[in-house]
Amino acid sequence: MSENNIVSLDAWRDFNDAAPQADPFDIEPDPQQIAVFLDVVFGYCEGWAPLRGFVDKGQGIDGRPHNAWIEIDDSLLEKAVSFASWAAREGAAFYVVPGTVAETGRAKAADVLQMQTVLVDLDAGDIVAKLDHLIRHLGEPTLLVESGGRTPDGLDKLHVWWRLSEPAEGEDIALLCRLRGDIAVKVGGDTHFRSAHQPIRLAGSVYHKGGFKRLVNIRRHSPRVEVHLRDFAELVDTMPPLAGVGSEPGPSNDKPSITEILTTPVREGGEDDWTRFQGASAAIGHYVRLAHEGRMSRDEAWEAICQYNAAQLRPSWPLERLASEAQRLWRLHEERHGPALERLSTPPMSALPAFTLGALLDDTSPMPDDIIAPRVLTPGGMLVLGGAPKVGKSDFLISLLVHMAAGVPFLGFAPSQPLRIFYLQAEIQYHYLRERLQAIRIDPALLAVARDNLVATPKVRMLLDAGGVALAVAAVRAHYGHGAPDILCIDPIRNLFDGGPDGGGENDNTAMLFFLQERVEALRDAVAPDAGLILCHHTRKITKKQLAEDPFMALSGAGSLRSFYSSGIIMHRPDEDRPERMLHFELRNGPGIEPMIIDKADGRWVSIDRSSERLVRKALGDKLDAERVRKHDVILGVLLDEALEGRLYTINQFAEAFENRGGLGGKDTIRDRLNVLATKGFVKFVRDGTPYGLGPSRSRFGFLCVEGMAAPAEEEAVDPETGEVLPASVAVLPTHYKSPQTGALLEVENPHVWVYPEGEQS
Repeated sequence: MSENNIVSLDAWRDFNDAAPQADPFDIEPDPQQIAVFLDVVFGYCEGWAPLRGFVDKGQGIDGRPHNAWIEIDDSLLEKAVSFASWAAREGAAFYVVPGTVAETGRAKAADVLQMQTVLVDLDAGDIVAKLDHLIRHLGEPTLLVESGGRTPDGLDKLHVWWRLSEPAEGEDIALLCRLRGDIAVKVGGDTHFRSAHQPIRLAGSVYHKGGFKRLVNIRRHSPRVEVHLRDFAELVDTMPPLAGVGSEPGPSNDKPSITEILTTPVREGGEDDWTRFQGASAAIGHYVRLAHEGRMSRDEAWEAICQYNAAQLRPSWPLERLASEAQRLWRLHEERHGPALERLSTPPMSALPAFTLGALLDDTSPMPDDIIAPRVLTPGGMLVLGGAPKVGKSDFLISLLVHMAAGVPFLGFAPSQPLRIFYLQAEIQYHYLRERLQAIRIDPALLAVARDNLVATPKVRMLLDAGGVALAVAAVRAHYGHGAPDILCIDPIRNLFDGGPDGGGENDNTAMLFFLQERVEALRDAVAPDAGLILCHHTRKITKKQLAEDPFMALSGAGSLRSFYSSGIIMHRPDEDRPERMLHFELRNGPGIEPMIIDKADGRWVSIDRSSERLVRKALGDKLDAERVRKHDVILGVLLDEALEGRLYTINQFAEAFENRGGLGGKDTIRDRLNVLATKGFVKFVRDGTPYGLGPSRSRFGFLCVEGMAAPAEEEAVDPETGEVLPASVAVLPTHYKSPQTGALLEVENPHVWVYPEGEQS
């Protein structure tokens, strides 16, 4: 029988010859939502996106996980949609690690290269209350995704995403993961996202768990919402736990220290606390960092890596693999932190300079010129300017630098010549920096000299670590070329502080010395070994008594800073209610400088003569001065008001009429104040009161008169525009005044011009 005569029994049994109908309950992936999700999660990133396909539980089918890596390029969307279609057909969930890796085949936490989102998975409890709490304290999210699952109360489980303004890399990834864990703890979310490689469902894919098919749906997308990682971290840290649900984050599981890694053997097969790969990567990275920072040569670093390999890895790695990993990590470190720091070579121990007493006594060569006289900043020296926040340190420092760049003295500080200055600052943003510089009052001709000498950065967001030093060196060389700056200024220490591999803070003497020697002096050595350093630093809160006894104990942080610098200036307010600041000086290379009181007048910092300052019972004296000024104002105001009512007074009449009124005191006190005001020219006299409805005065001086005094006139005035009848007044003009030298009564030359004795003002 030929094949053409065979009839299919299955086809014969199918009596329904209608066209196949589409399943109305079937759900397909949504390419548009997938595109939105990929843009939010990977839009700024580079590298490879790790994809995962797991068969959703509860379907009664099994399947092996499927992994894929897609490069972040123009084909990302097309390949992700294809993967989503495969997952939908196979009943698999489409997961993605929300970060990129450097190469395919790797997707562990240590492999994650970049991440640009912070997320929290709300999968239990009162989802609505949790979401409201997050938005109230952290702001509107960029993306709100319904994951497909539902709580026992029927609420959609949600993934809440905030997009960063730029991808997090390196140490920032650890911060980002900590934030994900802290948010989850505070609102009762999924804490697994403390790990960088924790995967999550991709929006626009299909959810199959428990036999229910739903679209992983984007509920809300706010494309303009982006957050800065450090600013967002502050919001997370200050966000309170959700009442009855969240709690404060507990201690994190710290990674083993580098000391533990370098001294602990590790065997293959993952039998120990960490694998051979983890141990080798950590050790190689440690020695790469030391070599990059100039703390050891590359040959010394390679020798140390080989020693670790031989002593701690069991069995050891082949040298080819060890060298390949070291080269990879070196390239990666240079990409992240810039070129390696080249430290000036130090002389061998035999060349250590040493001089006899006789040689020092016989050397009469001229002393090197001060960079800023008198010995405030010497060649190779370090000046630390300290002060409390908002006391005016940066404003004072900017004025000092501009004057030094112009080559002109400032408050007695004299530059040897117009100085070239590089100002690395991390507090004032660009527009406010230029506003301060434009407000400085200095001769335009001198300012022209300073224009190219002073180079300032707007607020930088970095640490002065090895990479930061390399960036600063590059910036200095870009502006000064083959020349060298005379001064390197760092403002403030706190915002740029790097405590070294142990991560110590400002209060740690070892960390402070590391920062000063391995960062600040490394920067100077790389660009100008003889340059002067100026560091701006904060002070801590101490009592006025402690400040008076030893002002420099107020410097914030470790005491090693004080032992390191060559000169110091402390700036503070002696009286919080007054604008004056006081400068205290400490010089290691020169004689002491007397404390100085300064203030800002008409845009200029000026020195105030200390001889006019009260030394005894200063607070009481200031109160008495204020009381005298108050009585002055009250007396003049009462005289003006009384004159408008048609009443003029002699000295005695006024003292008796206003005794114990307005806080003026007794009549003798009032009489004394009037005599003082007359001597100072604030009060003068009218001998004849006839023009004002009064007769001649029988008093020795006459009626009291003050500037601007007026009395009512008999006739009335009519407003020419409205016709309103207004009371008229006539000016009360002085005829005599009291001589400030002799106290004699003298005639006024021109009653229309009020003249004050020299040194007094109205």
